[in-house]
Amino acid sequence: MPETRYRDAVVIGAGQGGGPLAAALAESGRDTLLVEREHVGGTCVNDGCTPTKTMVASARVAHLTRRAGDYGVRGGGAVTVDLARVRERKRRIVESFREGSRSSLVATEGLELRGATARFVGPRTLDLLAPDGSLERVEAGEVFLNVGARPRMPELSGLPEVPFLTSTSIMELAEVPEGLLVLGGGYVGVEFAQMFRRFGSEVTVVQRASALLPREDRDVSDAVREIFTEDGIDVILDVEATSVRRRGDALLLSLASGGPAGGTAELGGSHLLVAVGRAPNTEGLGLETAGVATDQRGHIRVNDRLETTADNVWALGDVKGGPAFTHVSYDDFRVLRANLLEGGDRSIADRIVPYTVFTDPQLGRVGLTEREAREAGRRVRVAKLPMDRVARALETDETRGFMKAVVDADDGTILGAAVLGAEGGETMSVLEMAMLGGIGWERVRDATLAHPTFAESLNNLFMTLDTEDT
Repeated sequence: MPETRYRDAVVIGAGQGGGPLAAALAESGRDTLLVEREHVGGTCVNDGCTPTKTMVASARVAHLTRRAGDYGVRGGGAVTVDLARVRERKRRIVESFREGSRSSLVATEGLELRGATARFVGPRTLDLLAPDGSLERVEAGEVFLNVGARPRMPELSGLPEVPFLTSTSIMELAEVPEGLLVLGGGYVGVEFAQMFRRFGSEVTVVQRASALLPREDRDVSDAVREIFTEDGIDVILDVEATSVRRRGDALLLSLASGGPAGGTAELGGSHLLVAVGRAPNTEGLGLETAGVATDQRGHIRVNDRLETTADNVWALGDVKGGPAFTHVSYDDFRVLRANLLEGGDRSIADRIVPYTVFTDPQLGRVGLTEREAREAGRRVRVAKLPMDRVARALETDETRGFMKAVVDADDGTILGAAVLGAEGGETMSVLEMAMLGGIGWERVRDATLAHPTFAESLNNLFMTLDTEDT
């Protein structure tokens, strides 16, 4: 039995919430231990935002090069992609971000960064298993769980027997797949589908639901599908993948159609990307020993102050469920910092959560969808403007998509927005600022915005409101 050492605070997981939190705890005078079993930076830096958006940028360059003639620029022949070079660029940027985060943590006085796997053996008592096999036991006054999530594996017959890709391993390919099957039409699946189509793959998206991005309003989902069809991506909706097998160098994916008619089919491809969601990294943590409860999907249960069911144990980031975004994890850190170190009383209840899907054009989203607002019984008005009526979009020849805002018909506040268009995430952020400031749609309509910008089109967006549209 290893000797037990006491620490004021132990943070498990050096993700986008855990790293800053550990530094803040140490700076407050707490003897703080930060435990990370793999890489500093969490999913965002290592497997998520940073590497994917780096590769999306490469894919966009390939796309624009093919479109050079549309702008009156003569290209130099067929466009080919050196995926090994794309991968090397991605690795270089990831390593830079990761090392920057690690160096900052190591330099923090009062903070120890330890590479180990943690497991509860009692209330706020943990065993730490180092890579060399050594074991240490730690008792903590406070414990913070930022252990993140990983790609979820479906119960698909034959999957363990065939080579398949996840959102992590697909970014390590050195050659462009000839035929990529993407299982899942959510946020991760659509980004990789378009990316690899632009790299040169034949791509088919297989989606269980009746729409891509099923959490979005149907007009948004349908528009994304139209863009994919225009880009040469096959989209198969409302089907269930039942099995996968290997025949020579090909993978064969069996499908069963939904609906009363039924039916089966088989798709062939060189590679299979499984992108059906993410699962929390809670197995093996010994949470039951510590009195930390989880829900049916394995996410740690927390209240609006991020407190778990165990005293002096908090959870932040993807592991607690809800929107799995880096900026949510970082805001979780800010909530804990305010409440524990600054005497505040912050809550995660009713916070506005924006996000951007980095397809091209981007989908910037914030607040309620039209469907959510109507289901909540709100009287709403909907403003909608196609991107081909936006001056900046016409000037840059980026006219696909539309922008949409949902406003309260009674008080004029902006309830939510979807901007499917060039730099949609940036334009959405302008509307988020209006929502945070309680600025109604009429003030945005009448604001003096710089010309010619994408944000300027918000004037015209709100001019489309019809007083009879409720």
